[in-house]
Amino acid sequence: MKKLTALTLAAVLAAGTFSVNVFAEEDKTITVAASATPHAEILEQAKPLLEEQGYDLEVTVFEDYILPNNVVESGEFDANYFQHIPYLNSFNEEHGTHLVDAGDIHYEPFGIYPGKKDSLDDLEEGDTIAVPNDTTNEARALLLLQDNGVIKLKDGVGLEATVTDIEENPKGVEIVELEAAQVPRVVEEMAFVVLNGNYALEAGFSVAKDSIAYEAADSEAAKTYVNLIAVKEGNEDSEKIKALVDVLKSQEIKDYITETYDGAVIPFE
Repeated sequence: MKKLTALTLAAVLAAGTFSVNVFAEEDKTITVAASATPHAEILEQAKPLLEEQGYDLEVTVFEDYILPNNVVESGEFDANYFQHIPYLNSFNEEHGTHLVDAGDIHYEPFGIYPGKKDSLDDLEEGDTIAVPNDTTNEARALLLLQDNGVIKLKDGVGLEATVTDIEENPKGVEIVELEAAQVPRVVEEMAFVVLNGNYALEAGFSVAKDSIAYEAADSEAAKTYVNLIAVKEGNEDSEKIKALVDVLKSQEIKDYITETYDGAVIPFE
């Protein structure tokens, strides 16, 4: 009887040990949905640093701005890394999702880049300028165009601005609204394009060398549009998310960002 009890207890302990090991292994995997550039590239640099802490970072690249939030909301992924606060807030409001900011990592100056023309002074009636069509990025593009004298927006529209809010268009340009990923693909067809930092990089543009104008590093816009790690509400304090954010804010990652992106991506302090 004693021998049977001992065997039963051993089996229970063995089963319990197996169960704990399975959950521990699952808990050490961090799945992140990301844009290709610079987000996935930065995450690749974080992999060995997280591995030193016992974490396995799995990164999946997405080409749009919708699915990365949906897969985090559904629980399929732990986090995503591609967006800024205004877009996150807008997405939550429009889609009824429950995503929160777990950590601010970097910002990407928005820029105006040459297409068929090299100077904004050469703009003529009928010239086209492509901008992203999602709510917050379109406003940001239009505000940058306003700051550089291309258009004038209605007073007070701020980060809610759309093309319908253009009050004055002295140069008679046409603002072409496109999905953000499509904007760099029409560079040769437009007089200028206004690009997010990551899509500028993918198109081979350097903010410092190629842009006609861009947001200053100390501008309110740059601070507002810091790119973040987003998670489903309630997961922001989990150990693996804290580990992810800490590594992405480490000096090693800051140095990588500074040395790699020529001012197009700047660590957020």
